[in-house]
Amino acid sequence: MIYFDSAASTRPSPAVLDAFAKANQEYFANPSSVHGLGRASGRRLDEERSRLLSLFGLGKTHRAVFLSGASEANNLALKGIAFSYQNRGKKILISSAEHPSVTMPAKELAARFGFELIELAVNEDGVVTPEELERHMDKDVILVSILGVNNETGAISDLNALSQIVHRFPKAYFHSDLTQAIGKVDVPYASLDLFSFSGHKLHGIKGSGALIYRSSIRLTPLIHGGGQEDGVRSGTVSLPLAASLVTAVGEELSHLKENEAKVTLVHDYLWNGLKELDVRIFSPENGSPYVLDFSLNHHKASVIVEALSQKEIYVSTASACSSKIEHASTVLLAMGATNDEASNAIRVSLDESNSLEEAKVFLDTLSTLLKEVHHR
Repeated sequence: MIYFDSAASTRPSPAVLDAFAKANQEYFANPSSVHGLGRASGRRLDEERSRLLSLFGLGKTHRAVFLSGASEANNLALKGIAFSYQNRGKKILISSAEHPSVTMPAKELAARFGFELIELAVNEDGVVTPEELERHMDKDVILVSILGVNNETGAISDLNALSQIVHRFPKAYFHSDLTQAIGKVDVPYASLDLFSFSGHKLHGIKGSGALIYRSSIRLTPLIHGGGQEDGVRSGTVSLPLAASLVTAVGEELSHLKENEAKVTLVHDYLWNGLKELDVRIFSPENGSPYVLDFSLNHHKASVIVEALSQKEIYVSTASACSSKIEHASTVLLAMGATNDEASNAIRVSLDESNSLEEAKVFLDTLSTLLKEVHHR
């Protein structure tokens, strides 16, 4: 088996599974309960929260809310800011290459609640330039949300430069979805007002994620009830998922450079091999080595992906969150691809366990299929 779909989900690490199992056995009481075991669970949850912030080089200036994943975190960030600060202004800026969990709530805020939404253009590498952001910033902007690393192409945003522009406007907050960035590329965490991520993209467990935000920010909650997580997200917090998430983040950050070096070797081998085939590569050369996106010139991507799957080589045709719906990639369209190119893209996404031998088998198999399968 060759698994080249880590941007969709990764295998949980042994340390993560161990942390989850131990927390389930030792701290099974509700962290909100007032008895001794409940208080012990609550203290352990607070410890995990502090540890998570510390891993990002943050402290009491920020808060961490444990959530079900990046989609919930992105919705809470956008709607929580919009509803709390609409008296300051009603303009929201996002990139035109965002994940649907940012695009959809932003569009809902515009359609149902009267916010003005501007989708910033991306350049040929798929990123928003500082000049493009600066062109649209004004006193009515209350939130800017731009991906750290694009989930389809691996394009890396210059978050530091973008944040400096946003912070010239004291009413505006800067949010970034870092789901494909944490543990993979260097990130200026302290420069961000809010950031979100999901555990299962970094060898954590599905159903775990978090939103990190400055302590001075007031978020309108999406879920009301018992007032857990400082009233921002009601519902019993899963301490085992929180512990597993923090373990996953710690592992990935501690091995960032080592893993990046391993993945870059495989990525570069794939890049050079794909240049010899009948495809167009859309991932920028200076992007994340963990993601490589290309479009088939004369074949239907879904057919090739299925043929690869039958040979136990697993890749994606699009972001896994929307891959069961056949459509042109909005990310590639925003980058200037034709509708045909955007409808026939394949994403190869890696982790540190992938090898050069797997890359060679993939390229040989893909080359054979492109010759054997009829053109569309």
